[in-house]
Amino acid sequence: MSSKIPSLRTMGTLPVFMTAVSTILGAILFLRFGYAVGHVGLIGALGIIAIGHFVTVPTALAVAEIATNQKVEGGGAYYMISRSFGLNIGATIGITLFLSQAISVAFYVIAFVEALGPLLDWIETMTYIPDFVRDKRFLGVIFMLLLTLLMLSKGANIGVKALYGVVFVLAISLTMFFLGESNSPNGNYIYKTITGHDDFFKVFTIIFPAFTGIAAGLGLSGDLKDPKKSIPRGTLWATIVGIIIYVCVALKLFYSAPLGALANNQMVMSDIAIWGPIIPIGLGCAAISSALGSIMIAPRTLQALGVDSIFPGKLNSLFAKGRKKDGEPFNALVITCIIGFAFIIMGDIDTVAGIISMFFMVTYGIICLISFLEQFAADPSYRPTFKSRWYLSLPGAILCFWLMFKMDFAYAAASTVIMVLVYIWVSHINKDKKGLQKLFKGVLFQLSRQFQIFLQKRDTDEAVAEWRPFIISVSKDSFKRQSAFNLLRWLSHKYGFGTYIHFIDGFLSKETYEESQNVMDRLLKQNEGLKSKVYMDTIISPSYTSAIAQVIQLSGVSGKGNNMILFEFTHEEKESLNDAIQNYQLLRATEFDVCILRSTIKGFGFKKSIHIWIRPKDFENANLMILLSYIMLGHPEWKHGEIKIFSTYPPTEKVETEAKLTELIKEGRLPISPSNIQLIPQLKEEKVDIIINKKSADADLTIVGYNSEQIEEESDVTFSKYPDIGNILFVSAFKEKTIE
Repeated sequence: MSSKIPSLRTMGTLPVFMTAVSTILGAILFLRFGYAVGHVGLIGALGIIAIGHFVTVPTALAVAEIATNQKVEGGGAYYMISRSFGLNIGATIGITLFLSQAISVAFYVIAFVEALGPLLDWIETMTYIPDFVRDKRFLGVIFMLLLTLLMLSKGANIGVKALYGVVFVLAISLTMFFLGESNSPNGNYIYKTITGHDDFFKVFTIIFPAFTGIAAGLGLSGDLKDPKKSIPRGTLWATIVGIIIYVCVALKLFYSAPLGALANNQMVMSDIAIWGPIIPIGLGCAAISSALGSIMIAPRTLQALGVDSIFPGKLNSLFAKGRKKDGEPFNALVITCIIGFAFIIMGDIDTVAGIISMFFMVTYGIICLISFLEQFAADPSYRPTFKSRWYLSLPGAILCFWLMFKMDFAYAAASTVIMVLVYIWVSHINKDKKGLQKLFKGVLFQLSRQFQIFLQKRDTDEAVAEWRPFIISVSKDSFKRQSAFNLLRWLSHKYGFGTYIHFIDGFLSKETYEESQNVMDRLLKQNEGLKSKVYMDTIISPSYTSAIAQVIQLSGVSGKGNNMILFEFTHEEKESLNDAIQNYQLLRATEFDVCILRSTIKGFGFKKSIHIWIRPKDFENANLMILLSYIMLGHPEWKHGEIKIFSTYPPTEKVETEAKLTELIKEGRLPISPSNIQLIPQLKEEKVDIIINKKSADADLTIVGYNSEQIEEESDVTFSKYPDIGNILFVSAFKEKTIE
């Protein structure tokens, strides 16, 4: 995939500044800022400026940061987002960003038509004007047509050249406005508003597009000689100039006209300026320049989406194609103009402003979030030459998303739903492209690292009551049997942590290393679709004992030391059992609980019944056996399972045995019902293994305990009993587990 868009890179920093500042000082400044001061007062207008720039300043800094981290190609904000968050997420934002930019063209054309009002009034004093000519939709379509023909024939270069003249006219307009008299009756009542004023956030929604110009220069990224230099400088300078001018305009308006006039006369700035006609001229220039800026940027965003093959089929080549002589995105420009025509016909300026505000707010929030997440993830490949600060980016992102719902809950909810649907659609089309996993990979790494360090520092003896299994299993039979791995994934599904390691016998070399990589690939593919939460790895060692010695000294995936090891064997292959017996004392010395699974051809059956046998010598193991059973039932595959506990007793000790078990249940140390416990008398001459064989013949898993004495004195027979039952788990707890 190529991300390069055919374009002649000839522009410097000044076009970025001009594009941004001419959009910032645009239609809203001339048409709606008096409305804002009238409805929310001077203090409210200054609050809107402040809140707006609490969003745009962190975004401008984030833009500067992201732009200096990588080679910026065509596509502006879309390119930056997609290269930081992955193409699927970037495309989701890119599509909505393109729509907001295309709709902005309609918004600025409508504003331009508003600027023609005084001119039409003057013409009508001299000659008759037909009603259809005064129709704003008609005029909007006419000027949209002229703008379309201009851009299709001349491209971005004519737009950039026009910006210089526009900014000059804007400067003259604002100068004449500031030179007007300031004799308002409002005095110093900075909180004063008109009666029946609009809600603060409704006013903010209408005004916010005034601040969206900070991203305007990004769309020229593919035409800049040095985007890393031009984008940060042009964007930041435009933002600073915009803040200063908006504060000055708010003060000038408040001290120059009554609140009623400010609220109801959208051309009130003409009444204040020393020469009134300059304001409609400035408005017209600002509107048409902003329209030029938007109509230059939107096609480049769509072109970049096409270059990245985001759309299905031939649409990509259609949108990506540039004009041969100058790389101008001709086809994308046609699509942009069609959208512009549609919204000119459909909406008024306030409605379109609300839609634009919502889309841009989402985009700015995402850009701030990118900056924060990249800083938090501490990716070595993220090395911007200009750095923002996380304590600016994070509040900026939060503020954007909060403001969305404060501005218009319905619009915000609809925008969220639309973006989710677009993401699903884009992900379906581009299944091979990175999505959410790229977004949070570095963040999750950092969170995991910080949590592991936090847990290690606070890992004290008092944490025994909070015991949970940190299990490790080392096996060379990974591709012969799945019983040990299945047991491990059930135990680590919800309450514990599991690490499965395939043992490769030999010394570390190029050949064994390559073998370990192949084994790892096989393990991952073999367990695809299981939704396993087991961490898998391989180990190369000259003996099983040395492998065990290595792994028990290392922290597991949890970040804490492992506390349990799982072995597995069958009647036919007892090599793993011998390994467990030989290393038992080493594991006890390192305070490990040792579990040995004997798997059979029956496997785990229907996963409905677990039998636990508690014999007189097993009370130290009892709680661990019950905890493991309880944890297994937390896995969906065992959701219909039940635990049954059996305990044998000499006929003369029934009362004592029953009282002991009942007391454990009463204290909450055994989390089971008394009805699930069955006491079985054991005659003096009767062997307990015969009773277990009989009672648990149909169990899906049987759990029994064992201890050091049995390993030392009768290891040959301890694990060879119970020929008539299925899978059986032998449990040896290092010490009794307390269940609070």
